[in-house]
Amino acid sequence: MQGIDLAILIVILGLMFDYTNGFHDAANVVSTVVATRVLTPLAAIILAGILNTIGATQVSNVAKTIISGLVDPISASPYMILSAVIGAIFWNLLTWYFGIPSSSSYALVGGLVGAAWFSNGIEAVLWGGVLAKVIIPMIISPIVGFILAFCFMKILYSMDTSEKKVGKLFRRLQIGSASIVALSHGLNDAQKSMGLITLGLIATGFLQTMSVPLWVILSCAVVMGLGTASGGFRIIRTMGFEITKLEPVQGFAAELGASAVILAASYLGMPISSTHMIAGSITGVGVAKGRKAVKWGVTHAIIVAMVFTLPGAGLVAALFYKLISVIF
Repeated sequence: MQGIDLAILIVILGLMFDYTNGFHDAANVVSTVVATRVLTPLAAIILAGILNTIGATQVSNVAKTIISGLVDPISASPYMILSAVIGAIFWNLLTWYFGIPSSSSYALVGGLVGAAWFSNGIEAVLWGGVLAKVIIPMIISPIVGFILAFCFMKILYSMDTSEKKVGKLFRRLQIGSASIVALSHGLNDAQKSMGLITLGLIATGFLQTMSVPLWVILSCAVVMGLGTASGGFRIIRTMGFEITKLEPVQGFAAELGASAVILAASYLGMPISSTHMIAGSITGVGVAKGRKAVKWGVTHAIIVAMVFTLPGAGLVAALFYKLISVIF
């Protein structure tokens, strides 16, 4: 394939991943506000789609991490980038089909690392960056979200937050906190697609600097918003209804804890998982009520999905690289 054909294909597939990221992770953004019946699923998803788009236009350090912080950008080839994004899309669709709330973020990172390792050897992977920006945050961020949501909930429980007293207030507040989650999701997650497309343009020779072009920013923002607006109803059920029973006050606390961590991670250039952040925060508010209020089997399934996403997507990307190498 010619360089321009590869560049176009990388852009198209990068935007396809961005779209799957939107509808796959839309459930994380709206699950709490749907579970508490503050908004209908359709209204929640449309709101999230608009705010995801706005958040995605704000460039954070996450795109820089994807471009140059995880794999050696000099050794990145167009076929490697293609394999990485195909592996991530495949993993997203597979987990979405089965309703598994896995992470689009870690699917992309796993695909990138797997394709780089398989194509150029272990030295092509910047393991220090992978450890500092991905592995450690992957473990720590949901724990921090859990603790914050738990503490917020305990503070709210110390007040009179009965439905009769403040039900209407927290229904309004939860719309605000859900909006912040949607904005922060766009800020963190859309940056990954921007970084991948930019890395692909560098690998094909159509870009000489590591700065994300404006058209890439706007394209990823709009496509992620459209993906979010198309919904991820299969996963909403798992995230919103099967971990713990949520009322508006609990939804507010969970969203507040999750958004705080996602915003901080975006500033630090850490491509963390909004899936795991919301899951950790929902578990935190559930435990604040009592350990028996949490369905731990669901939480364990999410943890298992988290563990297998990086190597799973990496293996799929490596297999696609082998296939592409044989064909071309």
